[in-house]
Amino acid sequence: MATISRRAFFEKTAVSAAVASALASTFRASLNAAPFDWPIGSQTYPHQTYVRDGKFADLCKMMADIGVTRLELCSPFGYDGFKSLADPKETKKIMADHGLKSESGHFDLVGELMKDQQKSIDWAKEIGMTQMVCAGLSNPANGGNNPTLDQVKKAADEYNKIGALAAKNGLQQALHNEQFELSMIDGVRTYDRLFDLFDLKLVKMQFQMSTITAGLVGEEYFKKHPGAFISMHVQDVDMNAPLPPPPPPPDPNAPAGARRGGGRGGRPQQAVGKGSIDWVKTFTAAKAAGVKNYFVEQSWPLTQESVAYLKTLKV
Repeated sequence: MATISRRAFFEKTAVSAAVASALASTFRASLNAAPFDWPIGSQTYPHQTYVRDGKFADLCKMMADIGVTRLELCSPFGYDGFKSLADPKETKKIMADHGLKSESGHFDLVGELMKDQQKSIDWAKEIGMTQMVCAGLSNPANGGNNPTLDQVKKAADEYNKIGALAAKNGLQQALHNEQFELSMIDGVRTYDRLFDLFDLKLVKMQFQMSTITAGLVGEEYFKKHPGAFISMHVQDVDMNAPLPPPPPPPDPNAPAGARRGGGRGGRPQQAVGKGSIDWVKTFTAAKAAGVKNYFVEQSWPLTQESVAYLKTLKV
């Protein structure tokens, strides 16, 4: 009977273990395939009831069970529904217990970043975030959702300064496209002006895919502004459906968390892959433009369907 030295035995078993681990990882990846093998993320805003009711761990388990590995949180200092996440160490541990991480979060502009940005930065860093995003630049003291050109310039300058402090702390500031950004001034969309007014090293963009209802197409923006985008919120829309009655106007004095939804009006949302958006072209353009991650932002039933589709999407 052939003998094997102790050293050779351990070297052989170590190699076998490494091979087994690699095969297991490959198998798991095949079950959770997604565009470019990017982790599947989800925004937590549509699911804030769980967070508000102290059931964040339950939400994390639900997300992990369907294949989500990244959560985009909302700040407990700017969003009332997320106050239970104020302890960053506890929040991070709950996510880690379910194999989840949070690399990005949403923060309120007026009630939070313009008052005590450093507090929000410290919380984000403790969680492990690298990106801090605002839903929009709407500010009642600066034109609300119908700014003048001078107010847009002022808002952009203020946000560049916010981006500079974030960068000093090793974080990337970003901006979503909500109501303020969709306004028109002299026939030009405010959002389009911001690409020239921002220092794009300090401020990146997060594209809201459902703003296709307002004429903003993700693929087109990614191609037009390479390097300007860092992430996107993923929803699909049926652009052939009839338009519903317009929603009531938002309360300009409400907290940003209550004003969210600039791109959610118009035609109805669908699960990703069941609407009008070409996702192969979208993800291809997004990667070429420098997008790093994405987050499904939909109701729980649509989130389940969208994640299942993303697992099968080959780009």
